[in-house]
Amino acid sequence: MSRTAARILVDQLLVQGVDHIFCVPGESYLAVLDALYDAPGIRLIVNRHESGSTFMADAYAKLTGRPGVAFVTRGPGATNASIGVHTAFQDSSPLLLFIGQVGSDFAEREAFQEIDYRRMYGQMAKWVAQIDRADRIPEFVAHAFQVATSGRPGPVVLALPEDMLEQSVEVADALRHQPVQSAPSDAQIAALRELLAKARAPLLLLGGSGWTPAACDDIRRFAQANHLPVACVFRRQDLLDNRHPNYVGDVGIAINPKLAQRVRDADLLLAVGPRLGEMTTGGYSLLAVPRPRQALVHVHQGAEELGRVYQAQLMIASGMPQIAARLAAMAPIASPPWAGTVREARAEYEAWQASAPAYAGSPPRLDLRQVVRSLQEATPADTVVTNGAGNFATWAHRYWRYGGFRTQLAPTAGSMGYGVPAGVSAKLLAPERTVVTFAGDGDFLMTGQELATAAMYRAGVLVLVFNNGMYGTIRMHQERHHPARVIGTELANPRFDLLAQSFGGFGCAVETNAQFDAALPKALAYTREQRLPALIELRIDPEVISPSATLGTLRGNAQTNEP
Repeated sequence: MSRTAARILVDQLLVQGVDHIFCVPGESYLAVLDALYDAPGIRLIVNRHESGSTFMADAYAKLTGRPGVAFVTRGPGATNASIGVHTAFQDSSPLLLFIGQVGSDFAEREAFQEIDYRRMYGQMAKWVAQIDRADRIPEFVAHAFQVATSGRPGPVVLALPEDMLEQSVEVADALRHQPVQSAPSDAQIAALRELLAKARAPLLLLGGSGWTPAACDDIRRFAQANHLPVACVFRRQDLLDNRHPNYVGDVGIAINPKLAQRVRDADLLLAVGPRLGEMTTGGYSLLAVPRPRQALVHVHQGAEELGRVYQAQLMIASGMPQIAARLAAMAPIASPPWAGTVREARAEYEAWQASAPAYAGSPPRLDLRQVVRSLQEATPADTVVTNGAGNFATWAHRYWRYGGFRTQLAPTAGSMGYGVPAGVSAKLLAPERTVVTFAGDGDFLMTGQELATAAMYRAGVLVLVFNNGMYGTIRMHQERHHPARVIGTELANPRFDLLAQSFGGFGCAVETNAQFDAALPKALAYTREQRLPALIELRIDPEVISPSATLGTLRGNAQTNEP
């Protein structure tokens, strides 16, 4: 039966299991929007900015393990969406971005909003293509899903010429994609066990994407059986329940110094999943490049990543479920000599969490460590915590205990503005769960308009805005490198509480912990009962720039070290 290209495209999305699409509408793909009118199996979420669409699609991918899908229009829409594509690439999230394109009769003329997306997205996507013929839509879409989900997951971009979408052809649907992952061989598992049996101070490091609840359970059983201390990499802290006795902290920005020393002192590092990038390795200092001092077993989904920076003694290309199942089934090491280190490392983690942040004098009126504690006590263990980028996020990374698989949605790419769209996406996908977003004042105003999306679709996410009137991370580096020469980092902010109220949500501002404790149950009740967003503005002392430093300390140290 003859169908329009737009109808064929929507039918292929249904075949591939798509149930949500995030978009900002555009005339360049109007035909697809019309086809979606007759596709009740797909929920269309309309955003207020294309970055919100791709961030929400990325969060969808992280939360479900399935590809997130976004549609944007040509030119400005495509450029606005690029931040989410870059995030998905660095975070290894399966994502498909469909972009309306100028008609083929206008191509190569620098027509209105015309961009060559192969060149634009070439370095930040696994595959970029343009569908010029309607009869090839099933082929292209099936291949796009296959590429996005196989090996190291990542984003795929497909451009859709406007006139092509209006064509009518007869073509059969494709089959549903089948993600392909490698698996470890018997010889590799035997070699890994032999290295573990010879170790005296091993450390298990978890990270990357492609995990499932079953895989996380398998890796937990492996760690338990072999008495291994487990650390999670930057913004992947939810791969093991942080309450588990084998969990010893996160290896990322502002790492516990004692954990950093354990990484350096390990004689065997089992890195299962992470790329071992800059944030995980302390700027490539915890592990020497290219040959680490520690014996290294590196397991990653993408063979191209193995040996890219570090020459491991054993490199295994494998999906996370595949390696975790084999490790769980492996005969454990009997009476390992390192068994006592788990209790020691766990005690160091708990002491790090309990230690007070750096203050210039007495604690501020609004102690952010206590804010995190109050929030944790008031919310369930499966609460989803999202954040963007900025020093404010270190309070969550250090003091929050993530309750297990997919309780953390955060960009390892360090993308500002990620938290609000990710929180809305999480609440849409799991309305029964509590969702909390941590956002800085600069971070929030990059995508805060997505509160309108939350209100429109009744997604009751709780947003905490850390308002210190500055781009905090940049100010921190500014004081370190150019003390007392403040420029370009100060912010003039709106009333965030009133802004939330203008979207129909709950909004309040607090300046003390007593005020926060009084506002929190009201905000949580509002998200549950009204199914609308709530926002608590935390008016914080700008001097407390991070849990580990104050502006005065940074400035003083920098001035002391000046020649």
